[in-house]
Amino acid sequence: MSAPERPPAALATLSDKELEILRLLTAGHTIKSIAALLDRSEASINERLREARRKTGVGSSRELARLVGAHKDAVVAGAPQENRDRFPDLSAPGNPAHDKAAAPSTGRASSKGMLAMLLALSVAAASLLAATVDRAGPAPSSPLHRERAMAAATPRPLPLAGRWSLDVARIPEQERPRQVTMAFRPAADKTWTTVVDIVTPDGSTQHAESTAALDGVPVPISGNMAFIDSVSLRQPAPNTLVMTLGKNGTPVSTRVYAVAKDGRTMTETIVWAGTAMPRLETTTFHRLD
Repeated sequence: MSAPERPPAALATLSDKELEILRLLTAGHTIKSIAALLDRSEASINERLREARRKTGVGSSRELARLVGAHKDAVVAGAPQENRDRFPDLSAPGNPAHDKAAAPSTGRASSKGMLAMLLALSVAAASLLAATVDRAGPAPSSPLHRERAMAAATPRPLPLAGRWSLDVARIPEQERPRQVTMAFRPAADKTWTTVVDIVTPDGSTQHAESTAALDGVPVPISGNMAFIDSVSLRQPAPNTLVMTLGKNGTPVSTRVYAVAKDGRTMTETIVWAGTAMPRLETTTFHRLD
């Protein structure tokens, strides 16, 4: 049996950390995935949830998360200032200019806080990768040094470069396109050309193409995808690309592409821009060439 609805005043006692964890629960995360996202132990996450339940009197963490979502406007109105600053997307009313950026087909959206967290995770992954490099290295005269020098002189294929095909079987049938292909083509001047071709459920085709530097500066998109007109790119790690799509100067979505160690599969994580409760979407691509 569901717990009775609690008055917003009880929810206003929650701290920003407790709200953050409850929002992730609402978005579909598990205790394990929340611990990984926030770089905390599972025991620490459970302790936060216990404290939140004690404050509000709600016996179930999932039920408390649902109440936070149901009373999000009241939670922000009664919460301390740091909570409102932490979760600006919960403020009411929403930004009208931001609300006009409609997401394609599904209409799903996310918060600016989730977007910032996702980008921060990508940068943290890059920093961790850099920290593992052996700075000392072998002696210049050693065979290992010569082997490494020869390997460095040999061009290595970039993990993301090439053509990829979306695994459409994993997409809900009512939203499923017939085919989606994506190609990344790095150039000598360090710009990346991205080409996307979609065959929609009714058999019509959509095409988008752009060339951008990895500096986060938006550039125009050519083609016939009406819901986007600009893209910006960043690359926090060799196997990761962060792409932000926009329309009329307003963000539409941020997509993080990460290639697996075998180089044959690529995961796309999508965060929709907007004011609704965030929910991450993930899809899978397979390498074509």
